[in-house]
Amino acid sequence: MGERWATFDCYGTLIDWKGGIRRELARVFGPESADELLHRYHELEPELEADGELSYREVLTEAMRRLGAPEGEEDALARSLPSWEPFPEVPAALEDARSRGWKLAILSNTDRDFIDASMARLGVPLELAIVASEIGSYKPGPRHWERFFEQTGAERGTHAHVAASLFHDVTPANELGLRSVWINRLGEEPVPQPTKELPDLTRLGAILDELVPVAV
Repeated sequence: MGERWATFDCYGTLIDWKGGIRRELARVFGPESADELLHRYHELEPELEADGELSYREVLTEAMRRLGAPEGEEDALARSLPSWEPFPEVPAALEDARSRGWKLAILSNTDRDFIDASMARLGVPLELAIVASEIGSYKPGPRHWERFFEQTGAERGTHAHVAASLFHDVTPANELGLRSVWINRLGEEPVPQPTKELPDLTRLGAILDELVPVAV
């Protein structure tokens, strides 16, 4: 059996993306507007990513501009992203997966400098990260996975993808015939169905071992 690989979405799965964006929206626009603007941001981001031409820094900046950010605050989200924190259980969960022999990689809709800053906050070694700005494509497009398999030579039979977004990650993983672990932090209904579902990453290592047991 080949090496076991777990790939991860980063923002919303490992790093508290929603919390980071909401805090900055509250700072710029006021706490009373933060939830409404966060909902609008969720709508804007896929539109801005659709053709793959903008870097994630440009996506964040243009989204803030369309939300009506005052002069000098258009890049507020981009400035704040390197400070966004991991979810509390994430570093220990990644260490546990590594201790079980899993190789770890990130497939992210972001830029190299952002992912480097976030990986430093995770504090756990990862084998590689593939980012949208370097491949000219954003998930749910398939290019992240295609590049991952090209670059690593990983086998699909010993791979699992871990993510919190049904739209960006679970749907394309299903379309590509890949195993997925959906991190359902918000208690949502799984449409489409992932291979496995967890409320957070606490039990991730055990679930990954269920999906791809160690060869005897």
